Amino acid sequence: MAQLHFTQNLVRHTQCPSAELPAKTVAELFERYFETWPAVRHYVLDDQGEVRQHVKILVDGRNVKDRRKLSDNINVGSEVYVFQALSGG
Repeated sequence: MAQLHFTQNLVRHTQCPSAELPAKTVAELFERYFETWPAVRHYVLDDQGEVRQHVKILVDGRNVKDRRKLSDNINVGSEVYVFQALSGG
């Protein structure tokens, strides 16, 4: 199973606890997660189901390549982190 984690700046806006879920792609991982935590979808994906502009997703320390369909593969034991970019100066 893959582990999905959200950074603290996202946790401030909605409940999004870490989870361990079976999945072969990032899309599948999110679909399974959103079944239990549907409010998180709006913070991660836009209306077309693509990763929001100011969200970064890492799989095992690497940026996802497919921000549209989330077809990047994940493995058993993969760690997926979701970051919401911060702006300001």
